[in-house]
Amino acid sequence: MTPNELAARHPRLFHVTEPGAWPSIERHGLLSTNAALVHFDAPRDIIAKVSAHPRPATITLDHPENGTLILNDQLPLNEKALTACLDGGLSPQDWLRILNDRVFFWPDEANLERLLGARINRGRTRDVLVFDTLSLAQAAHDRMELSPINSGATIRKPARRGPETFTPISALSYRNWQRKRGRRDTVREVTVLHALSNPGAHLLEIRSHHSATT
Repeated sequence: MTPNELAARHPRLFHVTEPGAWPSIERHGLLSTNAALVHFDAPRDIIAKVSAHPRPATITLDHPENGTLILNDQLPLNEKALTACLDGGLSPQDWLRILNDRVFFWPDEANLERLLGARINRGRTRDVLVFDTLSLAQAAHDRMELSPINSGATIRKPARRGPETFTPISALSYRNWQRKRGRRDTVREVTVLHALSNPGAHLLEIRSHHSATT
């Protein structure tokens, strides 16, 4: 799939973060969880905690030179439910490693709005970074992968997931993606492995979203 093919169907990519995070992101890049742990010299106990279990709350990383970074929680990810829906002999810790190696983008604004309005997000304010898909995909094409599911959620009836969940964008044309996944457009997530440097080159706007408490 070329950047143009992806951008023709999903012209914008959306990344959800904590309010006020952009100055740090602009300075250090959009970092995966594992990249952030390294870049901010996280203590060993934090690294062990992040590797072992889904995050029930945000985690703040402080560094004397790099400043502060907040790792998003993983509230939609229940460890027991995750264990029951993994394929390929993967353990929950294997899946956490897969997730923590990636930066995630929503390619569909309707799905994004459902996430932001979900019960677990009620009363929260989030910043949504809106990126130009074509520009971002051209810069990160060799490290970009697609998922047909919300890979970080196990709410209600969780989709099966395993080694084949993430597909490198360069491996299939859009037509072959549809043949593999079904006739409907099922791209639920766009991911970039490890980190996205110079995110400001692709940023279109920053939106503040506050979810009502009821």
